[in-house]
Amino acid sequence: MTWLRKFLVPDGLAGRFALLLACALIAANVVALILLSAERQRLDRASEAEREVARIIALVPALEAVDPASRRPIARDASTRFAEVTVEAEPLTDKTQTDARSIALASQLSAALGSREVRVAIFARPDDRERRDDASGAETRKLPRGDREVIAISVALRQAGAEAAPPAWLNVMTGDAAHGGDPIQEEVFLIILGLSLVAVLGVGVLFVRHLTRPLARLATAARAAGHGDRTVRVPEEGAREMREAAAAFNGMQAQIAQFDAERMRTLAAVGHDLRTPITSLRIRVEMLEEQDLRDPMIRTLDEMAVMADGLVAYARDSREAEPVQAIHLPALLARLCADRGVPFQADADVQVQARPVALGRAVGNLIDNALRYGKTATVALAAKRSEAIITVDDQGPGIPPERLESMFEPFVRGEGSRSSDTGGAGLGLSIARTLIVAHGGSLILENRKPRGLRATIRLPLKWSV
Repeated sequence: MTWLRKFLVPDGLAGRFALLLACALIAANVVALILLSAERQRLDRASEAEREVARIIALVPALEAVDPASRRPIARDASTRFAEVTVEAEPLTDKTQTDARSIALASQLSAALGSREVRVAIFARPDDRERRDDASGAETRKLPRGDREVIAISVALRQAGAEAAPPAWLNVMTGDAAHGGDPIQEEVFLIILGLSLVAVLGVGVLFVRHLTRPLARLATAARAAGHGDRTVRVPEEGAREMREAAAAFNGMQAQIAQFDAERMRTLAAVGHDLRTPITSLRIRVEMLEEQDLRDPMIRTLDEMAVMADGLVAYARDSREAEPVQAIHLPALLARLCADRGVPFQADADVQVQARPVALGRAVGNLIDNALRYGKTATVALAAKRSEAIITVDDQGPGIPPERLESMFEPFVRGEGSRSSDTGGAGLGLSIARTLIVAHGGSLILENRKPRGLRATIRLPLKWSV
C-alpha cells in the first residue's frame, strides 16, 4: 500500500498541488454536472407537465363537442411519442394518489376543467407496458424505454345530450419528460473538463513553481549548511513567509559562523599559548641529572607538544576558506600518490566541484594514516551514478569494529600513545571528515579481510553551495 501511495502521490510540492487542484476541479465539475442534470430533469418535468395540462385542458372540450364515435380517432391523433392519449370506458387509475405531485397536478386540472372528475397517478414504469389501439385492433404502442416513471391522467368526459350513453374517460399516459430531451453529451462534457483542467493546472503549476522556488533555494542552502558551509546565504525574496524563513536561516548561519570562528580562535590561542610553557618545562627537565626521572617527563612533554601543535593545525584547517572550482580528480589523486610513493588506479575520468587545497589535505591525511599504521597504501578512484568514490586501503591490523565511528572524534587514535614516532594528536581523521563533509561528501571506515583497513570517500559529481 505504501508503494502505491508513493506512485500515485507526487513527491514535490508543485506536483502535490497540481494533483490536489486536478482532483478538486474534477470533483467540482462532476458535482456541477449532477446538479445540472437534476435541475434539467426537474425543469423538463415541470415543462412537460405544463404542456400536458394545456393539451388536456384544450382537448377535453373538443372531445365533448363531438359524437362518441369520433372521440377515439381524435385522441389517437393527439398522441405523441411521449404521451399516449385514448378515450376508454374505464379510467387508468381508481383515484388520485396521495403524493404531492399527483395532488398538485389534479388540483390544477380540476381548477381549469370545472366540475369534471380528475384522477392523477404517478408510478414506476413497468418494463413492458403496452396499449392497444381499439379502432384498428392491430397497432401496438409502447412507452419509451428508459422512462423511469409514468404519469397517468384520467378525466371524466361529459355526455352532452346522451345521458344514456356509457361513461367515457380521457386517459393520458405520459413518460418522464426528463428522458425525452437530448441527453447531455459526454464528449462535450469531457472536452470542457479537459480544457478547464489544462488551463487551471497550467496557471496553477506556474504559480506554485514561482511560489516554491525560494523554498527550493532554502533547501539547497540548508543542505550546504549541514555539510559545514557557513558562508552560504539565501536571497530574502518571495512571499512573506519565505522571506521570514530566509532571514531566519541567514541569521542562524551568521550566528553559527561567529560561534565557530570564536571556537577555532580559542583552540588556536590555547594551542599556541601552550607551546611556550611546554618548551620552558622541557628545557628545565633536560637539565635534570636523574635519567630515570628525566626521560618519562620528556616523553610526557613531547606528547603535550604534539597535542598543542594538533590544536593549532585543527583550528587553522577549519578556518581556512578557498573558492570552489572544477577539479580534475584523477590528476589531483595522482599527484598526492606520487608525492607519497603509493600506487594509484583510476577507473573513471571525472571532475568535481571542490576546494583543491582542502580536498587534497583530506585525502592526504588518509594516505598518511594508511602509511603510518598499515605500512602500505593503495588508492583507487571509481564513479557510480552521480558519485565519485575514492578508496584508500592498507595492510595494517585494522580497528576494532566498535571503535570505527569513534575514530573520527578529535584526539582519538588507533593506539594509546601520542608519541610523534607513532602518530600525531589524533586529529587527522577528524579534519579529513570535516573537510569532506563540507564538500557534500561522506567518509567511512571499514575493516578488510583478512586484514587491513579501508577508508571510502564519496563525493557528488555535481556539488555547489
